[in-house]
Amino acid sequence: MESALIYGVAAFIMTAIITPLLIPMLKRMKFGQSIRTEGPESHMVKTGTPTMGGLSFLATIMLLLIVLLFTLPHYNTIFLLMLVTLSFGLIGFIDDYLIVVKKVNEGLSSKQKFLAQVIVAIIFYALAQFAGLHEFNNAITIPVFNFDIPLSYAYVLFVIFWLVGFSNAVNLTDGLDGLATGLSMIAFAGFMVIAHIYSNFEVFIFCAIVIGSLGGFLIYNKNKAKLFMGDTGSLALGGMIASVSILLGAEVVLLIIGLMFVIETASVMLQVAYFKKTEKRIFKMTPIHHHFELSGWSEWKIAIVFWIVGILTAILGVWIEVL
Repeated sequence: MESALIYGVAAFIMTAIITPLLIPMLKRMKFGQSIRTEGPESHMVKTGTPTMGGLSFLATIMLLLIVLLFTLPHYNTIFLLMLVTLSFGLIGFIDDYLIVVKKVNEGLSSKQKFLAQVIVAIIFYALAQFAGLHEFNNAITIPVFNFDIPLSYAYVLFVIFWLVGFSNAVNLTDGLDGLATGLSMIAFAGFMVIAHIYSNFEVFIFCAIVIGSLGGFLIYNKNKAKLFMGDTGSLALGGMIASVSILLGAEVVLLIIGLMFVIETASVMLQVAYFKKTEKRIFKMTPIHHHFELSGWSEWKIAIVFWIVGILTAILGVWIEVL
């Protein structure tokens, strides 16, 4: 417990120091955010705000995980989490780089991004299952009822769906200042509690590091944001949250702990499906945080309300998992 606190505080301090040093560097390199014209008009003032800010907290996380590799007697789980963090972060970085530097409007194509995410998910599963880094039971545990749904080796398809799905869910949520950062901190806090209950020290300390890092980043990412995390940060965070749920055998609970990510994604899917069928819209704009924004809510109010709901669902998820 004490070592996790030390690592968490260290992560906060490191990111809080690195981030303000990164902001002017990104500005000099003209790594500014391009605002989509189809988004809310109020967001146009954010044009040019530095993006790729996820580099700051990802650098902190990776540095502290490397330290852990040399200090923990067992580090297999840490290695798997490093793989996901670095790989999904790299995918996001390439996407951001193509958009802000090479001026490729859409960055990586959806097919390219999906293929890269699938490859990482397969490597994650293969290293865990066949290289002995983590033993999956190839089943999904249903909480409360405490029974498993055996999937055999089809479980790899679930791993792909989970990592890719939540990586993109966090990416969709990252549309308002501090929103995805705060919700990610809350989700990791929920899984940190579960890891502590299950005596999984590696995941426990990983969550502490991520929470501390995001706390240091939130200082500069909250409204009005001095920089954005970009796909560099959001894709990595989604993959990290999903992998933590898998490594704890608490996959289904992620749907509750990360309910706001699910709602954001579902709002987009519902809007698209309904519009194709009726040429009408359910929401003023999706993801759903934009609906509230166009309804007159301030960005800060939306973030606070979503964070409160996230805290409540995280508490509910932990309670359900440990029943």
